[in-house]
Amino acid sequence: MTLRGRLTLLAVTVAAAPLALGACTFDRRQGNEARAAVPELTVTPAEGARDVPISGEVGTQVKHGRVTAVRITDDKGGTVAAEPREDGSGWVPSKTLQPKRTYTAEVTATGDRGKTVTHKTTFTTQSKSSKPAITSTLYFDGNRTYGTAMPVTVAFDPPIPKEARVDVQRRLFVKTDPPQPGAWSWVSDGSQVYYRAPDFWRPGTTISVRSALEGLPIGKENVGDADRRSTSKIGRQVELEIDSATKQMSVIRDGKLLRKLPVSLGKPGTPTSSGKMVIMEKHEITTFDTRGSADPYVVDVEDAQRLTWGGEFIHGAPWSEGDQGYTNVSHGCTNLSAVNADWLMGVTQVGDLVTIKGTEVTLDEGNGWTAWNVSWDEFAKGSALPVPPGLRPTPSQAPDPGAVAGGSPEPTPSASGG
Repeated sequence: MTLRGRLTLLAVTVAAAPLALGACTFDRRQGNEARAAVPELTVTPAEGARDVPISGEVGTQVKHGRVTAVRITDDKGGTVAAEPREDGSGWVPSKTLQPKRTYTAEVTATGDRGKTVTHKTTFTTQSKSSKPAITSTLYFDGNRTYGTAMPVTVAFDPPIPKEARVDVQRRLFVKTDPPQPGAWSWVSDGSQVYYRAPDFWRPGTTISVRSALEGLPIGKENVGDADRRSTSKIGRQVELEIDSATKQMSVIRDGKLLRKLPVSLGKPGTPTSSGKMVIMEKHEITTFDTRGSADPYVVDVEDAQRLTWGGEFIHGAPWSEGDQGYTNVSHGCTNLSAVNADWLMGVTQVGDLVTIKGTEVTLDEGNGWTAWNVSWDEFAKGSALPVPPGLRPTPSQAPDPGAVAGGSPEPTPSASGG
């Protein structure tokens, strides 16, 4: 049974008793107004519910009023902090509930005319689940400064099946200050889900994320693994535009061209992907190890910036400086001179957008953080929940749709490069 099913089972509705009808002088309009003034409140879990998942929350539905107070306590009298959902449909405990514990929720609703109704419900959580947990990874560290294209990314192993994505997505929360609403979108195979706004994040925005999946029933066979939080800020606007036809990289900051740098991209046998991608990692030095591939080698590289799970990087390549600006000779990476790669490391941030065009292949969906490689309309179609129709990009910032092929990501941290 899904979380939603457990929380709505045997819901108790509290409402005012119907007004008694008087003589023929009864004013039906006044009677209707009087009834409407008293809120009708539904709270879940139902009174006495057992085996509630530790990811449980207090669901609230109100007619003719609004929830004005919620107090949740445990069986030792301690207060359980909780946060309201934006749509008012419930209160989510700030920490996962404990197994085999009893909790009481007291909810008060106030009607339009000031009348109130209060309902208490007591429920018990289930024992610690023995089902295997799906491993989730939140790619949004705390206390960082990210680029304006940084998507909040959660990856899953094994992937989330379609029928479970609504429940999972409802437990993923993003808050922005100042507010800049966005939406979640799933990679087609369920291995990753991205959150972004229709436009790039505004510089200076603070983003707080919670992936509240611990103990969440996911399908019939699995549960979520952890409850994670992080808060970081968005830095300056930086974009890299790379054109295989000219073999040049344009470095743009806050809308102004800083420099053009000569590059060498992937040779025809190992082409670089064309599309919109995001800088995922930055390394002053790392090792590319492709042993086991058709073209095995091991090499240390400096100033490496990852763009894909498949091993495409921007990095310093002193060995190809004579080809940079003229010929594509790499194993799929974007080669820069040692001096230019070092300079670029001081300009970019994880989360900066990188656009590559003119190569022989297109970027596969999910090969990296590909949230910007589609139009907003296509991105919104990937949400398991409705996206508000008014949530649209501004015309001046609407990204061009990238060429998207099928395929699944290769979420391994090992570098390959070239």
